[in-house]
Amino acid sequence: MLNNKRQGKLAAVAVMAATALAITSCGSSDDAKPAAGGSSAPAAAEPVTITVHTFGGGENFGYDKAVETWNAAHPNIQVKYQNLTDRFEDVYLPQLLQRLQAGSGAADIIALDEGAMGLMKARPQFFTDLAAYGLDSRKADFPAAKWDNGINADNKLFALGTDIGGMTMCYRADLFKKAGLPTEREEVGKLWPDWNAFMEVGKKFQAANPGKSDPKFLDGPNTLYNVILSQEAPKNGNVSYFDKNNQLVIESNPAIKTSFDTVKSFSEAGLTAKLASFTPPWNAAIKKGGFAAMGCPAWMLGVVSGAAGDSNKGKWDVAAVPGGAGNWGGSYLAVPKQSKHPKEAAEVLNYLTGKEGHVLAFQEAAAFPSSIPAQQDPAVSELKNAFFNDAPTGQIFGASVKDLLPTFLGEKHAQVKTSVEKVLEGMDQGSVPYDQAWTKFLEAGVKAAG
Repeated sequence: MLNNKRQGKLAAVAVMAATALAITSCGSSDDAKPAAGGSSAPAAAEPVTITVHTFGGGENFGYDKAVETWNAAHPNIQVKYQNLTDRFEDVYLPQLLQRLQAGSGAADIIALDEGAMGLMKARPQFFTDLAAYGLDSRKADFPAAKWDNGINADNKLFALGTDIGGMTMCYRADLFKKAGLPTEREEVGKLWPDWNAFMEVGKKFQAANPGKSDPKFLDGPNTLYNVILSQEAPKNGNVSYFDKNNQLVIESNPAIKTSFDTVKSFSEAGLTAKLASFTPPWNAAIKKGGFAAMGCPAWMLGVVSGAAGDSNKGKWDVAAVPGGAGNWGGSYLAVPKQSKHPKEAAEVLNYLTGKEGHVLAFQEAAAFPSSIPAQQDPAVSELKNAFFNDAPTGQIFGASVKDLLPTFLGEKHAQVKTSVEKVLEGMDQGSVPYDQAWTKFLEAGVKAAG
């Protein structure tokens, strides 16, 4: 749905986190107890409570309705759902690692962004084997790459897929109209077949908004960088920061340099609002119209609608992304081995990653399903998003993920991603000189990779 979605040493990463939230899995024993009066008849079992922790901004994973539906139908297994933070790499992940290492404090079901799957696959000791509860029967429900990414170093199934991050460009139709640009999504998409054309549109927009307090064309460096990297990585061996032997290739991979250079050019042209993603100023700018366009994988639509609020319904729309398709993000659910109710947790996980759970999440938060049966359901394929001016998001994202190739993400992908994007933010905001930014970017990546 990433976020901001994503150990040197594991302990060193954990130190990045703020004080860990004191949240523990809860539930009562479901063992039968003798009835009062000495009768041997069993009393009704207390319901088991299964906690689910996720991350992400806005509508995040879109599980409110799904959990409500489950709880109504399963009085003996009640789900307590909590979204912990909108920042995956630098808040959620370090805190989760602390809890996994401690052997307590993690939820019964935890969400994982794809950027951390390499890290988690290498640590099978932390996770329940879902095949022990029959979930290995679900293989045909998922694209091969999505399924295979849930298999850990012990060749055990430890996670099943939630969403997949097919790509669009979100834009403010009202701000485009004010700038004299087309507003209909088909016409907007035709404006920018590639990133050079996209920059020309940005310059036209900025020429119509020259004031210091006027909106900027783009939000900031993070979303632009990740969209372009999602397109460039498949052209360069389907790798980003690490090759398939887990060796750092940040300097030698053309996908990284192309993405960096493109972001730098937009920043130097003054087309960004200099906002770091998933921060309060960024959220405020989404609501107040502080910028006109941003890269939007499917899960980002829920972030935008949640941050913008109902007062902006219909002002935002979605168009084709420059340069064609791409996949940024997508997540998984897993059951930590520390769960006291792994069987029940596996049942809930099976539901949330099943057809119904995927459909409800797409309806609620535009989290496009990785489940093939859900993708094919008319409730997904024919869905229009009222917030985004009734955009046919089921068709749009269905087409965008049809021919996607998986990108290999190394064990320390999340740490490197967080560190290099801090350099991008500094470059865009002026604390890192443009002529020093690439060197500092590489240094940050090498340091984070250990």
